[in-house]
Amino acid sequence: MGHAVPPFRLLPGAPTSPVLLHVPHSARTVPDHIRAGIELDDDALNLELDHITDSHTAELASAAAASAPVTPWRFVNGLSRLVIDPERFPDEREEMLAVGMGAVYTQTSHRELLRSSDLDPQPLIDRYFHPYAAAMTAAVDERLAATGRAVIIDVHSYPTAPLPYELHGSGPRPPICLGTDAFHTPPHLLAQAEEAFAGFGGTGVNSPFAGTYVPLKHYGADPRVSALMVEIRRDVYMPEPGGPAGRGLTEVAAALAGLVDMVSNPDGAKGHP
Repeated sequence: MGHAVPPFRLLPGAPTSPVLLHVPHSARTVPDHIRAGIELDDDALNLELDHITDSHTAELASAAAASAPVTPWRFVNGLSRLVIDPERFPDEREEMLAVGMGAVYTQTSHRELLRSSDLDPQPLIDRYFHPYAAAMTAAVDERLAATGRAVIIDVHSYPTAPLPYELHGSGPRPPICLGTDAFHTPPHLLAQAEEAFAGFGGTGVNSPFAGTYVPLKHYGADPRVSALMVEIRRDVYMPEPGGPAGRGLTEVAAALAGLVDMVSNPDGAKGHP
């Protein structure tokens, strides 16, 4: 099964915006030829998608972009992370390989068999992972060329209770978890996020999920690229594991728009163009 268009989208923002909202895990789409290699029956697959999908985060990013004074750019994955996970390392550097969840998952969120353990992941990595990474790299390069900087804000959600696959699930699970990187997350960016999301009952840093997404071309090398991961605990905006979005989605979108606004202004202050 081929794709007439790439299974990801770069949605344009304002030419002057340095911000790229990255939404890698919001989709549930699993193409038929991928589905054929998944061991779960349909009911079990739907339940796994409920657990593993960051439901409604594309809608959240869209609402934030629509209300931000300077429209950010958005890079949105159109396929489920059960096809490939674009945020993993595609090789042995990936710590999630320990639980069968590298770039191509072989285990479910509950440590059950998802794909045959002798699967060769390389064809999926070549077909889906590398084109995604190349397009994201190009999107960051375009922001650098246009504005002299790029700010990647990763938009995720996570379950209220830890799932068995989590390597670091025993720590705090605040309403808003902010993932940072020592090189790419400057203190002022973290402070702006803490201010923007102050109204949800608490923010925390790097627990239960840590780090940020930065293309490998720029990772650890280009200080003009800054990055932050925003992880919203799902009970803030939806019933779990896979229910519809609630009123909280609008409130979180407004907070994300506020963060985008602060980041978009060179002096870091809230304001309108």
